[in-house]
Parts: sequence; structure tokens; C-alpha cells
Amino acid sequence: AIHEFPADVFSPEQRRKGAVLLHVVCAIYMFYALAIVCDVYFVPSLEKISENLQLSEDVAGATFMAAGSSAPELFTSLIGVFITKGDLGVGTIVGSAVFNILVIIGICGIFAGQPISLSWWPLLRDSLYYILSILMLIVVIYDDKVIWWETIILISMYLVYIIIMKHKVALSFENLLLLTSSFLPDSFSLSSSSHSSSSSSLSSSSLSPAPLHLLPLSSSFHISLSDSCAGQDSAVVMVDELMSLHPHQLTFSEASLHLLITPHFPPFTRLRMAGRMVINEVHRTHGNTEGLQPKEEEEEELEEEEEVSFSPFIVPGGHCERVRWLVSWPLCLLLCCTVPNCVLPRWSRWYLLTFLASTLWIAVFSYLMVWMVTIISYTLGIPEVVMGITFLAAGTSVPDCMASLIVARQGMGDMAVSNSIGSNIFDVLLGLGFPWFLRTLVVDYGSVVGTYFFVLISFCEALVLSVHLNRWWLDRRLGLCLMMLYAIFLLCSVGFQRL
Repeated sequence: AIHEFPADVFSPEQRRKGAVLLHVVCAIYMFYALAIVCDVYFVPSLEKISENLQLSEDVAGATFMAAGSSAPELFTSLIGVFITKGDLGVGTIVGSAVFNILVIIGICGIFAGQPISLSWWPLLRDSLYYILSILMLIVVIYDDKVIWWETIILISMYLVYIIIMKHKVALSFENLLLLTSSFLPDSFSLSSSSHSSSSSSLSSSSLSPAPLHLLPLSSSFHISLSDSCAGQDSAVVMVDELMSLHPHQLTFSEASLHLLITPHFPPFTRLRMAGRMVINEVHRTHGNTEGLQPKEEEEEELEEEEEVSFSPFIVPGGHCERVRWLVSWPLCLLLCCTVPNCVLPRWSRWYLLTFLASTLWIAVFSYLMVWMVTIISYTLGIPEVVMGITFLAAGTSVPDCMASLIVARQGMGDMAVSNSIGSNIFDVLLGLGFPWFLRTLVVDYGSVVGTYFFVLISFCEALVLSVHLNRWWLDRRLGLCLMMLYAIFLLCSVGFQRL
């Protein structure tokens, strides 16, 4: 694959003597460049497109927002199919999937700072569809060939996933409890007087069980959906009720930040929920609405600071911020001069240009990243699929890891877990299906890559089993267990290549 790229300025002998370290630094800088262009330009442009197309919240979250968080993996897969013509793109998708399931959730458990109660239904729903996606992918590559109509099946499965997210099945909460009574955490209980009211309440609304577990539930806490909703048909009311029963200290900026990551909930919905939570907290502490104004002013000041910190023309305060500004200065100057920032009022109408320009830069940075990684793997004698599973997967998933960690530290473990598994569905079905569809030719990836897909199913099942055995709590013990599983995965990946 190294011959598919331009010739390197260093000879193979020079790279073996230490010049390869420059390629490592360049690859890491490309990871950072992808994180900036996705977070600052690409994702905001997708938000603007969703708003102007008036897409429903679930459809926008399952399409545009998922594309924004998984753009590096998608472009890496495209380069792997059209340029390197090898296992690098597939390895990146596989490695990123395992990294998301084990490392991101594991880090959240280790550094969350508090045990977090997890909801059973979102985890099971996403895990089951994720396993179904992998099984279909195994069927597609079973004969080591990928035909155009098989790729349409993969893409269609993602469309079905969008439909499922849009039209949630209004199942009776009581029936779900009866079907899964042996699999529920012990801390979850439903009062007998609320059984009938639970069914009618959920049947008449699109209430999702996830908000019920935003805060840990004690063994003596009984949920009465009819009393909590009080005639309202919004899931936000449940958040307010839980906030009043179990106060959780959050500032407006913190709430907005940790609600602005998961691809299943678009920004306008997440901001509205954050506003509800903060207003309730202000009312509790001050007893009036006058305390809301400082929070709004604080949020505006934080937004201004974020814009200033990214500007290549203004040096921020603080030593760490100055070092970060100096390192990213060439990149910030390049993007500032070539991509309009649609977040700013004067460029808000130019969101399509922001989308096109940021997409171009994502393609360029992904190409440079894959080029550097290919040189590194060739120089060190490491197979491409191993580099994709380890180095590329970790680099493209670091931004999602940091965002999920922020969520977990604020007590929102469900969002962190759902974000990790939900992005994997996009990676498997569109990250592989779409490039293969564009290529529309026979693809031979060998038997080793097929083995990795069985490994994906195994580790997804291991995740659900580990959470269940830990009584549906995300804590340090579960995090260390998942990190150990990832270490086993890396050892197995290297072992497969040496056989």
C-alpha cells in the first residue's frame, strides 16, 4: 500500500534510523486536526443543515450527528477502499468499534469519580441491533466478496435503524419488566400501585426509559409514572422530578456540555433539557428566577472564551492554553482563512459552504493520516490491519472518549454508553457499506478480518454481561474489567497476525 502514496522524502534507511518518529508526530497532529475540524466546523454545519431541513430530532441524531462523530472513521474507510486497497480501513472500523465499547466505557468507569447507575433498555436495544449488524456483515463477507447489492443491504439496515429511532415502539413498561425481570438490576423497583398507570402513561407518549436513570436510584425508591408526569407528555418532567428528589449540582455550562455529545439527541433538544435541569437547580438554591441571569451570562462568557481560544489572532491567558494555542496555531490559521465558521452570526447563512469546506479538509487530513500510518507500518514491519485496529482506531476515537468522559463525570452514564455503541452501528453499516457501495467491485479481505467480526460480537456480549454482573453500575471495578478485556483483544490481534 505504501506504493499507492507519493514517495517519502526520507529513504527507508533514514526512517529505520529515527526519521520514522517524525511520521509518528505528523500522524498524531493529524488526529488533532481531525478533532478540531469536526468539532468546530463540521458538526455545527450539520446542526444547521438539520435545523433548516426541519428534520425530526431522532432522524437528525441518527444521521447527521452520527456522521459528524464518525467522520474520521468513514473517510479512513474510503481511503482504505479506493487508495490503499487493503485492510487498513476495515481494521480502523473494527478497532474503533472495540475501542468505543471497551476503552471509552472503561475510562468513564475509572475516572467518573462516582458509581453511576445504568439503564438496561437503551443498552440492550443498541447492543442487540449492533450484534445484528455485525452478523449481517459476516454474511456479506462470508465468501470473501462484496457485491453492490450486498452493500445496499447494509445501508438499508441503517435506514431501518433510523426508522426505529424515529418511531419508538410504545411498549408497556410493565410488560418489559416481566419479560426481563431476571435481567434487571436489584436497585430498580416499581410500586404495585403504579403498574396500571405505567402502561397507560407510556402507551400515550413516546417516553424513553433512559431519562429515568439520569440519577442513581436507591433500593427504597419507587417510581410512579402517573404521579410524576402529572398530565405532561414530556420526558423532561421526569428529569425535573428526579432532580428534586436527588439534587445533582450542575452549572448551566456543565449541563450544556455533557448533553451535547450523544448522536441520539440533537443539540436543540439537549440544550432544552439542560435548561430545564439548571432552572430547577436555581429555583432550589435561590427560591426565585433571579439566579438564572448570572448562569446565562456565564454561559455567554464561556462561549466567547471558546471562540477567542480558537482564534489564531488572539493569545489566550494561562500557560496551558498558550501552549495549546501555539501548537494549534498553524492549523487554526489555515482553517480560519479557508472555512467560514457558521456558529458566528455573520457566517450563519453560509453553513453549506462550511459543510463543503470542512468535508474537504477532513478528506485531506484523513489522507495524510493514513499516509503517515502506512509509512510507519511499512518501516516497522507491522501489518496494516494491526495498525488500523490499534493506532488509527485509538487516534480517531480520542475525541469521543474525552466527550464521553465529561458526560460520565456529570453522572450521565447512559449517554456515554449509548454514544459509544450507537456510533459503532454507524461505523459498521455505513462506514463499511457506503465505501463498498461506491466501489461496487469484488473485495478480497481474507479470513483474518472475518475473524475480527466474530470478536466484535464476543466483546459486545462481554460488555452487556459485565454490566449485568456488576448490577448495572458503571464504576471503577467495571472500568478496570473492560480495560483488561481490551488488553486481551490487543494481544489476540497481534497473535492472529503472527500465526
